Amino acid sequence: MTDSSSHEPNDGEPSREDRALPVSSANGATRIGVDVGGTFTDVALSVDDRLVTAKVPTTDDQHVGVLEGVEKACDEAGIDPAEIEEFAHAMTVSVNALLERGGAETALVTTAGFRDVLEIGRQDRPSLYDLEAEKPEPLVPRERRFEIDERTTVNGVERAVNDAEVWVLAETLRTQDVEAVAVCLLHAYADPSNEQAVAEILREHLEVPVSTSHEVLAEFREYERTSTTAVDAYVRPAIDRYVGRLVEEADEAGLPAPWIMQANGGIADPETVRERAVTTTLSGPAAGVVGAAATVDEPDVEGLVTFDMGGTSSDVSLVRDGRAERTTEAAIDGLPIRTPMVDVNTVGAGGGSIAWVDDGGALRVGPRSAGADPGPACYGRGGTDPTVTDANVVLGYIGPETALGGEMTLGVEAAHEALERLADEAGLESALEAAHGVYRVANATMTRTIRSVTVERGHDPREFALVAFGGAGPMHAAALADALEIDRVVVPRPSGVLSAFGLLAADESYDAARTVGVTLSDAEPTELEDTYDDLVADVLADVSDPDRATVERAADCRYAGQSFELTVPVGNGFDPAAVERRFHEAHDRAHGYTADEPIEVVTLRTTASVPGADPDVDHDGDGGALVGTRQVHFSETGGWGTTVYDRDRLEAGTTLSGPAILEQAGSTTVVPPQWRGEVDTDGTLVMARSGGEKR
Repeated sequence: MTDSSSHEPNDGEPSREDRALPVSSANGATRIGVDVGGTFTDVALSVDDRLVTAKVPTTDDQHVGVLEGVEKACDEAGIDPAEIEEFAHAMTVSVNALLERGGAETALVTTAGFRDVLEIGRQDRPSLYDLEAEKPEPLVPRERRFEIDERTTVNGVERAVNDAEVWVLAETLRTQDVEAVAVCLLHAYADPSNEQAVAEILREHLEVPVSTSHEVLAEFREYERTSTTAVDAYVRPAIDRYVGRLVEEADEAGLPAPWIMQANGGIADPETVRERAVTTTLSGPAAGVVGAAATVDEPDVEGLVTFDMGGTSSDVSLVRDGRAERTTEAAIDGLPIRTPMVDVNTVGAGGGSIAWVDDGGALRVGPRSAGADPGPACYGRGGTDPTVTDANVVLGYIGPETALGGEMTLGVEAAHEALERLADEAGLESALEAAHGVYRVANATMTRTIRSVTVERGHDPREFALVAFGGAGPMHAAALADALEIDRVVVPRPSGVLSAFGLLAADESYDAARTVGVTLSDAEPTELEDTYDDLVADVLADVSDPDRATVERAADCRYAGQSFELTVPVGNGFDPAAVERRFHEAHDRAHGYTADEPIEVVTLRTTASVPGADPDVDHDGDGGALVGTRQVHFSETGGWGTTVYDRDRLEAGTTLSGPAILEQAGSTTVVPPQWRGEVDTDGTLVMARSGGEKR
């Protein structure tokens, strides 16, 4: 969406004077971003033009690790936590609840005849030839799905809700001790009157959160709308408890209230996300993509492929025209979630992913992970399973003197023992051979994921730069680039904590949408403008500073008869001719053709953003970066004597040729033979193949 307008607030708009301003509302402020990952909790602190980073192990109670990370970064910077003026946070509470099925005991209230929508789903078969494939269990079991006698069509309410019936239902729900309720009535996006009536009674009678589809997702498609509303209800108590407790403990520590990263790549105040919990899914991965877009400027490529390899998974996304690609068609563990989010593809291949041998004798990696506790065998915390990190230790990419997170010394002998056991099981000759196998299998998995967001969508990866970050991403990036024929790899200076750094650069952002379902030729621009006015009012009611807000308007369109839509920008006035032209252009770009068919305007969308400010961080590499040399195995042909550098001490303008290892507290970068690297003025490392010029 490229068309935008600044908004001048009207007198009748809600005041947000009682709300703290978001992160990056002012340049020069002391700001901190904390991202919770599966293995480590990452911290980026911007103070006095310095960037101070820290890593601490992720704790079972995530807020404990968050506050430990804040304290560690502040100690490193020599400041008191009370000096922090702005605090942003990305978390995994909601996605963990979904993946582990640890959310609330949720009930679903729906229209008579639609009780089983969650179970029926779509006819999609992700594993087409797997005769034993099973659908994911619905979040709400059948015994907690209830029907009421009402009916709404796309033209409005035909049969109103019977209040007495809802009161009886409320009593039933109360006696069943449900912890959350999702209300999704047929066509509530067109007329929410019945849904509002049901929610009002349930909220009056029950002391649990009630999520309604017209507030969560005012769009058509019953299954996706029901699923998204159920997800919101399912994770809402956990988000409410976590964010509420973090706000309280932050206040006790003298910290400002944390603003929370949403899946759409924007931050929001804590009260908003407690009410709209579904927006927090994929919070951390979204922050990483925002960080990549903020720190990397490569104007002579089509875009950026972002590659974030952490402890439990790897996340891949695209940045084009300086902005993260977004989608409304995501799914987590098979559960559709149609709220706007950064388009991130996740695969279970991270540093902690466990290597194993399947029944056919093939070496496999992931998706099971050793996590943070006990972690890989080399962590020395009781873990014995071989992992990708253990393989990197055996290969020499991570040295015996390396301290992960700046303080965790690795057990090289334990890593070798774990890979020896894997070699015996796989019929390989040595731990080194097994380590090569683990490295190749993990890379193959991640290469397929990158192809899924490039080649499979009509993009040539050779026209992109690969941006690598996360604790393990820069170790694998050059090998992935070789496989994909990408000739440029960019490793930002704060690569090990880029998701935390992205929190410092994020905009405040809110979305609203409503399905209208009209043919473009029959559309009444004034009626659509009225709908846009309502949507604009909705998003501006959420922003902290409407005077600084920018509003973008868009529409989901399709050719008549299609079952999918494309989002096109809409300017400051609905112009059917302009929308038609933009849709044809978007369809040709996405699918390679246009059609002489009527165009339907399906859903109207608005986004309100308050721009953030990228932190100004000086790179003060002072030379003296040479650490030493060690044997590193880049292939089965034998080890290479490899120079090891302290990356933080590399001066701007430094060039180096592979093989080389660049170590820093948050991550390790591998420059293989046939590659070279150059340090930019901000500390970013740009890698290219030796003998080839940057395109």
